[in-house]
Amino acid sequence: MDVAKTVDAKGQKCPMPVLMTAKAAKELQPGQVMLIEATDGGARSDIPAWASQTGNELVESSQEGDVLRFYIRKK
Repeated sequence: MDVAKTVDAKGQKCPMPVLMTAKAAKELQPGQVMLIEATDGGARSDIPAWASQTGNELVESSQEGDVLRFYIRKK
């Protein structure tokens, strides 16, 4: 997957991962994908909810150790 932007929100607590994601999304063109990496457990539900509410597409999510990864395509 071609990632246009990576948001490193590891170590950030709620609501920072979502705020950082929203800010980064403004820099993307429609169709571009960003990767969000977070360690806050709340991001597991917050990031997909943000994507849904803003009309963006959650392409994939995964977890490796403590790191949650979300791939979101801007619509």
